[in-house]
Amino acid sequence: MANLSELDLQNLRHLMGGYDTTHCKMKAYAESAQDPQIKQFFEKGAKSAMENKQTLMKFLQ
Repeated sequence: MANLSELDLQNLRHLMGGYDTTHCKMKAYAESAQDPQIKQFFEKGAKSAMENKQTLMKFLQ
């Protein structure tokens, strides 16, 4: 893999931070949801955000 520029690293950091925030919010929404379908929707969103963050982290290895 080619070396990442400083701008690339900043962009990755920004994206990962966004996915982290999304994961935390979706998890909190799922915990407070009463409707099982809504709860499942937010749990799926939280899982997806974490998977996206992990995919981005692979660029740093």
